[in-house]
Amino acid sequence: MPIDKEKERKALNKTLRERAPRKTHGEWAPTTDRPDPISLLQEQDQGRIKQLLPIKYGRMLASPFAFLRGSAVVMASDLAQSPVSGLDAIICGDAHLSNFGIFATPERRMVFDMNDFDEAYPGPWEWDLKRLAASAVVAGRGNGFSEKKCQRLAADTTKVYAYAMDKFSQAHVLDVWYYHVSIDAVMKVFEKASKQGEKNAQKTVRKAGRKTHQQTLEKLTRIEDGKRRIISDPPLLVPFREMGLEHYLDPEALRLATEQSIEDTWSQYLESLPDERRYLLNQFRIRDVALRVGGVGSVGTHCMIILLESEAEGDALILQLKEAGPSVLEAYVGKPRTIGNAERVVIGQRLMQATSDIFLGWHTGQLSDRDYYWRQLKDMKGSAEVTEMDYDSFRSYIGVCAWCLARAHARTGDETGIAGYIGKNETFAQAIGDFAVAYADQTERDYQALVDAVKSGRVTAETGI
Repeated sequence: MPIDKEKERKALNKTLRERAPRKTHGEWAPTTDRPDPISLLQEQDQGRIKQLLPIKYGRMLASPFAFLRGSAVVMASDLAQSPVSGLDAIICGDAHLSNFGIFATPERRMVFDMNDFDEAYPGPWEWDLKRLAASAVVAGRGNGFSEKKCQRLAADTTKVYAYAMDKFSQAHVLDVWYYHVSIDAVMKVFEKASKQGEKNAQKTVRKAGRKTHQQTLEKLTRIEDGKRRIISDPPLLVPFREMGLEHYLDPEALRLATEQSIEDTWSQYLESLPDERRYLLNQFRIRDVALRVGGVGSVGTHCMIILLESEAEGDALILQLKEAGPSVLEAYVGKPRTIGNAERVVIGQRLMQATSDIFLGWHTGQLSDRDYYWRQLKDMKGSAEVTEMDYDSFRSYIGVCAWCLARAHARTGDETGIAGYIGKNETFAQAIGDFAVAYADQTERDYQALVDAVKSGRVTAETGI
C-alpha cells in the first residue's frame, strides 16, 4: 500500500504538539536556581586575554541590546529550561539582529544573510527564533517603540519565519540550497517600508561596497622602508613585531607566536581548503601578523590578522584568524562534539549561509588547545544600524532576518516538520511574542546586574573603545 505522507505528517504534528504545546513557548520566568548571569559571563572569560576584558564589558554597558549581544552564554542557559518540539537543525546559537548583514559572494554579487557562526551547533530551532525575537524587543525598546509595537515586532518575526519555512517545505531540496537573498530584494523591501528606511539602506549598501580588500589594505597597513606593514593601534591592533606584546599574550601564547609556528599554522590552514583555493593562496606569502580585538562577545579571544603578499607589486590580502572556543550550546543540547571547534564553526557557516567566503578554513593548534578559523577581513561587508531605524524600517529588517534564519534551518533541519509544528494559525507567533517581551525584561534586569557589578568593582569595564 502507498504511504499517506500527509496523514503521517499530521500524526507527527499532533505528537509534537502534545509533547510541547505551542502556547507553552510563551512562558518565561527565571527558575529559583537560575545561574548568576555575571558569573556565567566571567566563566566564559577563562582563557581570554585578561587585559582586553574591560573593553568587552565596556561595550556591553552601552545598552541592554549591547548586553544581549555579548551574553549568548546567558540566554543559552535560560533556553535550556524552555520547551522544545524535539526537532533539531544546525542552529546559529547567537541569532540576534546584529548578526545578519551584507557581504559579497565569490562572484562579487552582494547578498544578505547570517554572518556569525561562532556558536553554531545542532540544537532546537526554537532557540534561534526566540533569541531573534527577544533581540527585536530589546532593540525596539532602545529605539523608543511602544510596548505594543515591540510585541508586534516579535510576533511578526515568527510569522515571517513560519511563512518562509512553509514555502521552503514545499520546495525542492536543490531550490532551498540555491536560494539566497539578494541586495536588490532587500532594497525593494525597504522601498516599501519608508523613505528614511530606503535612504539608510542605500547608505549601508554603498558603505559595504566600498569595503573592498584594497580599501582594507589602505586602512590597516602602510609602507615602511619599502615594505607593507600592519599599522599599530593599541589596544585594538597590535603588530607582533612590536615590543610589549607580552602585555596581551601569556608566555605560552608568546612562545607559539614565532615565525615557524605561523608557517606551520599556514600549512595546516591550506590543508582545510579545496584544491583550487589552496592553489590560489599558494601564490601568497606571510609578511606581517597582528593581534586584533573582535566584536562585543568575542573581545578577549585570540584574534589575529595576517598580511599576505604575492610576487606582483601591490598585490596583497588580509586574512583574519579567530579563536573558536566551545559553543555556548554544547553544554545544553546533549550532543557531544566530534570535531574541533574551528571546524565546527566553518562547517556550520558553510551549511547555514547561502554562499560563504572562499577563504573560510581552519587549523587546530598543534602545541596548544586553541582552534582558529580563517576568513577574509571586511570584503564588501556591512551591517545595518538597527538603533537608527524607524518602526517601519525596523519591522522590514527583522522580516528579512527571519526569512534568512528560516532558510538556514530549512537547509539543515526538518523543514516540513517545523512548518507543520508551527501550523497555520497565530498561536505560536503570539507565544513567541509573549516570550520575547518577558525575556526582554529579564535582559534589562541582567544588564542592570552588570551595571551594579561594575559600580561595586566586581567587574572592570573600560568604555569608549
